[in-house]
Amino acid sequence: MDAADVVASLLILGIIVVSLLSNVVVLICFLYNPEIRKQVPALFILNLSFCNLLQSVSNMPLTLVGLVTSGHPGGSGFCQIVGFLDTFLTTNSMLSMAALSIDRWVAVVFPLSYHSRIRHRDAVLALAYTWIHSMCFSAVATCRSWLGYNHLYASCTLCSVRAKAAGKQFIVFTVALHCLTFLLTLIVMCVTYLKVLKVARSHCKRIDVITMQTLVLLVDIHPSVRQKCLEEQKRRRQRATKKISTFIGTFVVCFTPYVITSIVELFSPGPINPHWGVFSKCLAYSKAASDPFVYSLLRYQYRKTCSLLANKALKRRSLNSSTFTVENKARTTAANSNPTSDPCSCGQTGSDVRSVSIRLRAPRSAARSSEGRRRERAGGAETERRGGRKEQRRKNKRNI
Repeated sequence: MDAADVVASLLILGIIVVSLLSNVVVLICFLYNPEIRKQVPALFILNLSFCNLLQSVSNMPLTLVGLVTSGHPGGSGFCQIVGFLDTFLTTNSMLSMAALSIDRWVAVVFPLSYHSRIRHRDAVLALAYTWIHSMCFSAVATCRSWLGYNHLYASCTLCSVRAKAAGKQFIVFTVALHCLTFLLTLIVMCVTYLKVLKVARSHCKRIDVITMQTLVLLVDIHPSVRQKCLEEQKRRRQRATKKISTFIGTFVVCFTPYVITSIVELFSPGPINPHWGVFSKCLAYSKAASDPFVYSLLRYQYRKTCSLLANKALKRRSLNSSTFTVENKARTTAANSNPTSDPCSCGQTGSDVRSVSIRLRAPRSAARSSEGRRRERAGGAETERRGGRKEQRRKNKRNI
């Protein structure tokens, strides 16, 4: 292993850890919060997180093993199964992103009729299409034996070396796969999110006009308040642009190098640098780690659910620690108060027997003292009653 392979291995290891943790948190939030489960986009996010988790468990570790060992991880049959999963999960995750962009476009452009246009049944049908679409391409590649270990990416995926005999068929298949997954998703995302941005900017302009009219009418307003209103207008304009650029930018940055490399590999007469192939594959893997933050964990409902779960976990730990300390204190006090051996044993001295007898007599004396106190209190109350009666008789005599 050279320095580039070591860096790539560490990068893939970090992507695996972040992807597993973040996608598991998304699934926990989905299961814990009923409000999230009621939303239609949550189904697309659930499907996306499921694909990312499977990819983090199946494809990424084998790529890491291929980099460390510089060889073929497992047999050919096992590699074909992993390659099938790689093609299926990548295609499915891309189409899920396209479905999410369509859902947000309908929610922004048609807010009043959103619930009638997109329902849970429609989301299930869309997810069924993504699964069928992905399954068809993966099944064709598996049946044609075009899946195997590709040294360019150090992973089990579409292999041009195994498909040399197919010739133009493999080229057509690869181009069609990228056009109907990557290019189709990119076009859908650009069209829908740009329309969302257009509507958001129009809403911002209306709010800005109302804000400026209010500021003109309020003559006595403080200059600092006016400045804050203007700054809030700028933030409102930039917020929608940042979100949409994040959605499209992460998709383009993560998948474009891998897609271009796989297409260039078909027509390149010479070999491509394997370091670049591994780097493009790492970028494609990094999308699985960034999706939870881009689509779910930075939203208010997911952040609120995570904070509630964290607070519950911390409370349970504090309660467990407090009960543990109380039990330890009780055990220590019981151990100190109880005798260590039987007083009737042959090794016991007379002083120990006396101390034990005194301990046994102590509860009786305490009971007697408490009974005497009760009697004294009852006697005092009786004397007070008698004194009160005598005083009342004297007053009656005086009145007579």
